[in-house]
Amino acid sequence: MKMKVTLLPGDGIGPEVTREAVRILNVMARLHGHDFEFQTRLIGGAAIREHGVPLPQDTVDTCLRSDAVLMGAVGAPEFDSLPPVKKPETGLLGLRQALQGFANLRPASCYPALVSSSPLRPEVVSGADIMTVRELLGGLYFGQPRGFAQEGEPAAWNTMKYFESEIARVAHVAFKIASRRRRKVTSVDKANVLEASQLWRKVVTKIAAEYPDVTLEHLYVDSCAMRLVTKPTSFDVILTENLFGDILSDEAAVITGSLGTLASATIGGIVDLYEPVHGSAPDIAGQGIANPIGAIASTAMLLRHTAGLEQDASEIESAIASVLAAGHRTKDIAAAGQSTVSTEEMGELIADALTKIAGKSTAARK
Repeated sequence: MKMKVTLLPGDGIGPEVTREAVRILNVMARLHGHDFEFQTRLIGGAAIREHGVPLPQDTVDTCLRSDAVLMGAVGAPEFDSLPPVKKPETGLLGLRQALQGFANLRPASCYPALVSSSPLRPEVVSGADIMTVRELLGGLYFGQPRGFAQEGEPAAWNTMKYFESEIARVAHVAFKIASRRRRKVTSVDKANVLEASQLWRKVVTKIAAEYPDVTLEHLYVDSCAMRLVTKPTSFDVILTENLFGDILSDEAAVITGSLGTLASATIGGIVDLYEPVHGSAPDIAGQGIANPIGAIASTAMLLRHTAGLEQDASEIESAIASVLAAGHRTKDIAAAGQSTVSTEEMGELIADALTKIAGKSTAARK
């Protein structure tokens, strides 16, 4: 299998965790004969420093010529005073628009070895396995009009707007994923207040009729937020709009105890985009203590959703689980007094575990 992958390490800890993700893809290439062609480009604060803009055209063009894009993180405090349209985060929004991926997949599973890392009681979080499907190109983040008042009392506004077609296409993604999992979709909205949510609920209910083997339930966003921390095992696939999905999928990090373990995929467009859920974490950048598991798990999603290599993806996920089961921890998931490993060491441990797991798998295939 041959793939062109554009790397966008970005800012803060982005380059550190991306380096370990590439290490894992290189292991897969060596073990299974894959051919990954990597090209590195700038985005976010790194691009502003070099080119004065958060998303250079060369970055966009290179990504569009790729089979997949693997990103680290964007954001740097030195650019906080810039207008919103010039900040590093605008580069990510622009990239999403350019690649046209409308469905953001954010899995959150409780690794058995990390039950104690969650602030939730073990009996609450144990066995939780949630896939959030977030609509990514509509809602408040992209709706027009938006802006600031130019005179009079300071004011600002954003617009939440959805077309039926936008809701329908992401709903299909959620129902198809649920049909391969535990066959339940929880659609999250605020239909008691928002007209956009009323349309959302109507369209999702209509799409559900095409998937009779999948159960649909509707929840208001506030009820969903509460249930995520009181009964997370009741969820299978959560389907929701852009803003709610951003917040709820980050809240779901409570299941594992750290954003550092969470991966994401943005699919449905011209080129798929993969990235860890965490931000650039500038306060720990360069210290070698960032958790690379989210970035490494993102490579598993890349192999599953873009390359169609389910077995390879499962091998990476098994390697992560085995390293955690052996007691290895980065600082963010370590208990008080527990010894920790560095970003690079965690990457090396997962690569070693992957070599053993994939080797056995290859022998079994023969």
